[in-house]
Amino acid sequence: MLTWLMENMATIIVSAVLVIVVAVVIVSMVRGKRKGRSACGCGCAGCTMNGVCHPAKPETLQK
Repeated sequence: MLTWLMENMATIIVSAVLVIVVAVVIVSMVRGKRKGRSACGCGCAGCTMNGVCHPAKPETLQK
C-alpha cells in the first residue's frame, strides 16, 4: 500500500489541488449569485437573458 502511494504521489497531489480549485470556484460563484452579481462578468444592459437573471421585483402596496 505504501509503495502504491509513493508511486502515485504526483497524481494524488495534482488531483487534490484540482479539487480544491474547483471547490473555490464553485463557492465563489454561489456567493456572487447570492449578492446578485452575474456569472458572465459583463453588464446586463445588452443581455437577452436580463429578465431571467434579474426578474422585476413586484411593486409594494403603499397606503
